[in-house]
Amino acid sequence: MTSTSAWVEIACDESGFSGSNLLDPASPVITHASVDVALAEAAEVVAVLRSRHLHRSEYKSNQLLRSAQRPALEWFLTALCGRAHVHVIDKTGYVAARVLELFTEEPSYAAGTSLGRDHSDAVLALRRHTDFLAAFVDLTRTKRVRRIDLDAVDRFLATLPAGLLALEDVTRARVEEVMVRLIEEDPAFPPPLEPLVPALAETLLFWSAGERSVAVVHDEQSALTQSRVARLGTFLADAVAPAPPPLRSFLQVDSREDPRVQVADLLAGIARRRTPELEELLAPYLLSQASSPQTRSRAIPPSG
Repeated sequence: MTSTSAWVEIACDESGFSGSNLLDPASPVITHASVDVALAEAAEVVAVLRSRHLHRSEYKSNQLLRSAQRPALEWFLTALCGRAHVHVIDKTGYVAARVLELFTEEPSYAAGTSLGRDHSDAVLALRRHTDFLAAFVDLTRTKRVRRIDLDAVDRFLATLPAGLLALEDVTRARVEEVMVRLIEEDPAFPPPLEPLVPALAETLLFWSAGERSVAVVHDEQSALTQSRVARLGTFLADAVAPAPPPLRSFLQVDSREDPRVQVADLLAGIARRRTPELEELLAPYLLSQASSPQTRSRAIPPSG
């Protein structure tokens, strides 16, 4: 086991992340998976999957999801039960919520997490306004931007849905004020188009459970910069005090070199493509409340 009474080490990876292209209907969700599996056991899991099916390169979830691999898939999900978690982000809902968090309240690292305000009713109303959401995404792409794009502001305000109470405070002055702070990289602002930041927050809250800290080994992701992770860690520590700080440490690795991350990658991919027949097997990983990781003996998937 990788956990102790004071802290736990988990490995994480995602599936479905497409940068700022958050409204692609072909990829509606992002899944962020985390596993509490020892390095040696993860290596054995990956080795068994490769050797049984003659895959010499990195084994991916789409291979495991083939009908002929169903016994191995069931074994894989059953073996991880109690030692893994998946956080699912609906991309359209995420974008709609970020409009409200950015322009109707003071932005913080609570945005997009269970520690923030509940915007679910307004998000439901905003989902169908795809032109408005697309204009928001275009407006808030600020990488390498040095000044406000007034045309983008015009397009955003022109598509603002009428009659929605939640948006009554969204004015040109407010939008321009926020955009200046975004462009100047105000450290208080979490990146509005980077859902992996709140996904990491929810993963930390799940595994810490108000009782311990979490050491994270994560696949390399440009969105999870050292400064962003540090700010997130500080925010979470303040938010849950006097409980232990959720983030103990954060290390990014090449997934090809860490079998624990490969296991997380497989789980994330399976959960993102989940089909009705997989709902029961995946249900334990999608629970919102943490449970203590359990020790399980290793098992080799059935032959055939």
